[in-house]
Amino acid sequence: MSEIIFELKNVTKIFGHHIETQVTALSGVDLKISKGEFVALVGPSGSGKSTLLNIMSGFDTPTSGDVLLSGKKINEISGTELSDFRRDHIGFIFQSYNLIPVLTVRENVEYVMILQGRPVKEREEKVKDFLSAVGLAGKEDRYPSELSGGQQQRVAVARAMVSRPDIVIADEPSANLDSKTGTALVEMMLSLNEKFKTTFIFSTHDPVIMEKARRLVTIKDGRIIHEKKNT
Repeated sequence: MSEIIFELKNVTKIFGHHIETQVTALSGVDLKISKGEFVALVGPSGSGKSTLLNIMSGFDTPTSGDVLLSGKKINEISGTELSDFRRDHIGFIFQSYNLIPVLTVRENVEYVMILQGRPVKEREEKVKDFLSAVGLAGKEDRYPSELSGGQQQRVAVARAMVSRPDIVIADEPSANLDSKTGTALVEMMLSLNEKFKTTFIFSTHDPVIMEKARRLVTIKDGRIIHEKKNT
C-alpha cells in the first residue's frame, strides 16, 4: 500500500467577514497524495487552484478542515514553527523563478541548506550533484542574470530539491517559458521524480504537464470534480 504523504480533509476556504460579500474559494475538498506521485492540479482561472496550493504550502490556512503533511497538521502550527517545518519539508518552484539576483547559482541552490545549518562539505556535494542532475554543471559561479529563463528555472528546481524535501510544490513552473524549453523542463522534473521518488504537486494550464502528469486533479468552483490517472 502506498504511503500517504499529503492529505486534505474537508478543507473549506471562505474569504470575507461579511456574509453578503463572502467568497467561498474552496468547499469541502478531500485529497490524498501518496509518496512519489507526480500530480497536476488543473482547472479554469478562478477555480480555486491557487488558493488550494497556498493552503497546501502553509502560506494560507483553511477556514475549516485539516491539512496534513507527513502526519502533521500544518494548519495548526504557525510562526517560526511553521516556517521551519515548511523549510525542512517543502520545496517550492515559482512561475517567476524567485532566485536571489545577488547570489550565484551555487549560493542560490545551497541557501536552504545554510538556513538548515547543514555542514559545508554536505552542501558542496549536494549542490554539485543536483546542478549536474538539472544539466547545469559548470555554471555554479554564474548569476541569475547571466542565465536564460529555462536555465533559471532549472536552478529553481535544484534549489527546491537539494535538501530532499517530502514534497515539491510548483506553481505554473513553465508559464514563462517557450514550449520547447517548458517541455524539456517537465521531462527533467519527471526524471528527477522517478530517480529520487520526490512527490511533485503542480498547478498548471500547460498541456505538456497535463500529459506527463501521472495524475490529474480537476478543480472547478472550489471543488474537485474529476480525477484521472495517466498510464
